[in-house]
Amino acid sequence: MSSVLDKKSASDDEVLDTTLRPKNWADYIGQDKIKENIRIIITAARQRNQPPDHLLLYGNSGLGKTSLAHLIALEMQKQIKVTSGPALERVGDLAAILTNLSNGDILFIDEIHRLNRIIEESLYPTMENYRLNIILGKGPMARTMELDLPHFTIIGATTRPGLLSSPLRNRFGATFQISFYTKEDIEKIIARSAKILKINIEPEAISTIAKRSRFTPRVANRLLRRVRDFAQVKGFNTINSEVAKEALWALEVDEMGLEPGDRKILLALIERFNGGPTGLQSLAAAALEDQDTILDIYEPYLIQQGFIERTPKGRIASKLAYEHFGMGHLRPQNNLI
Repeated sequence: MSSVLDKKSASDDEVLDTTLRPKNWADYIGQDKIKENIRIIITAARQRNQPPDHLLLYGNSGLGKTSLAHLIALEMQKQIKVTSGPALERVGDLAAILTNLSNGDILFIDEIHRLNRIIEESLYPTMENYRLNIILGKGPMARTMELDLPHFTIIGATTRPGLLSSPLRNRFGATFQISFYTKEDIEKIIARSAKILKINIEPEAISTIAKRSRFTPRVANRLLRRVRDFAQVKGFNTINSEVAKEALWALEVDEMGLEPGDRKILLALIERFNGGPTGLQSLAAAALEDQDTILDIYEPYLIQQGFIERTPKGRIASKLAYEHFGMGHLRPQNNLI
């Protein structure tokens, strides 16, 4: 059974994700303080007839960083160009994008922490002075050409803000952390998505899906679509709580939102390392998972829900993790120190 959080499956629902993306501030549910601060930045910039400051958004995958960037472009009535850190391999790639921007456009760089050092250093003058320096030729014949660029706004998104260098991070005019959503906000997001997708669903079913959505909009929308598929194949015209639960169990998503990858990590920590502490490398090897996948996809939710504790000595399975699997918490409590 593949994970509902599998990064490889993200492209499968790309069209639907675009359809469900908010088109105005009212459609963007949750993150109220961040929305208000960004609206102030946008309004002030429009009053000065200038593009907004460069913005950095960080938070776990699926929390709405890309949607927020698109919404800012819509509010500014400007075009948005989307790229990612790994996609910018050469300065020429960056130049091709920047020279095609118009005044006031938005350049959204996802996974900005994965920019290589040469590209990052080329960004510094573009963010400060809207100039790009390109070296033409090699050796004694090399020369530098300076390109004047239109005034634009870079919006960077990252799940790992600690990996950004200080010079790059300091060039953003504002930094915002996108947090996990509340269950109430997730329910509103599911209800909105169901309306757009014309899915007949009862409030109790919405609550059931929301509870297992990891407080993450992207996961909530994916689960909604999978429950819809299940109901369609099984011949249910309306999705009630029982249908939703049956579909989610078929997907191996339990009542706490844990799915096979989560349970594999927790069981490896409990059974192979006696609950810990253990390091990330050892845990990844035991669970047969990539270290970055554990850090970016699984661990944030497991820590937020209290299944794992991170200590200077390593990861530790909490009492809640033992209880979730019906196991006795036999490990001495002084190991937590």
